[in-house]
Amino acid sequence: MHHPLGRGGLSARLSTAFAAVFPGQGAQYVGMGREIAERFPAAREVFERAAAAAGFDVLRLCVEGPEEALRATANTQPAILVASLACLSTLPAAPDIAAGLSLGEYTALVCAGALLLEDAVKLVRLRGLFMEEATAGRETMMTAVLGLSPDQAREVCATHAHLGVVEPSNFNSPGQVVIGGDMAAVREVMAAARAMGARRAVPLAVSAPFHTSLMRPAAERLAAEVERVPIFDASIPVVVNASAQPVRRVREIRQALIDQVASPVLWEATVRAIADRGIRRFVEIGPGTTLSGMIRKTVPAASIAHVEDAASREDALAMLAAEPVP
Repeated sequence: MHHPLGRGGLSARLSTAFAAVFPGQGAQYVGMGREIAERFPAAREVFERAAAAAGFDVLRLCVEGPEEALRATANTQPAILVASLACLSTLPAAPDIAAGLSLGEYTALVCAGALLLEDAVKLVRLRGLFMEEATAGRETMMTAVLGLSPDQAREVCATHAHLGVVEPSNFNSPGQVVIGGDMAAVREVMAAARAMGARRAVPLAVSAPFHTSLMRPAAERLAAEVERVPIFDASIPVVVNASAQPVRRVREIRQALIDQVASPVLWEATVRAIADRGIRRFVEIGPGTTLSGMIRKTVPAASIAHVEDAASREDALAMLAAEPVP
């Protein structure tokens, strides 16, 4: 098997099935990965391999920033990917299924042995660049809307489409939808959403309207790169953003990576698809706990842990070792 994290990778299985989930852009913070890299040689090796592939010191960027550099999309994407894989490398057992939010889908594919670490680092750096350049010079924004159903979100966007591109970009959890597009149209939708009964509409600090049709130029450019990169059949199912379906075959994986750039992220449906397989344990691997909150809202009975430092790793291992709740 072509495993990313080297020498057989995470082949051991725990008696309890669990899903590994990986965060996307926005989870980054200055200092991420510091303790994991200091405490675990396997994690440090992940950072070293990534630096050789990226052509810059990824660990230093993660640990020292500065924040502006870490926030630039072409840096953010490889930084989160590598910090997450460094955390993954410290686990003694492999997950039974994986998924990742947006950028995190690449991390999930490395976890499943479908992409090599070095290739993933190069791809996400280009992905970040292409996504930023797709709307350069255009006034765009994204906003999280709390308290609308998916149908209401689609409806409010459709009724304001005459003002510019405005579309749902993420269906994150029950009652949480992200909307992106042209700034004027998104601002009008925020006001209309509140009038429809949305509790809040919070602008997001992102550099482009990801996962909307404005990203089609980025998807086309990325398609050429994805075709060139070696991809392997996945060793475990990876539930992908664009369809919320599990994929394992090379052809499906390539298509999923191209589709997700300009398609909404179906995260709520992804979490339900994992739970529908009888899996109730989720481990969020990488910076932050954004996904854990979304999973808790979607599958209240789930057991959830995260791994981003030594203490959270111990808690996650304890959860995985505990007797399953019937």
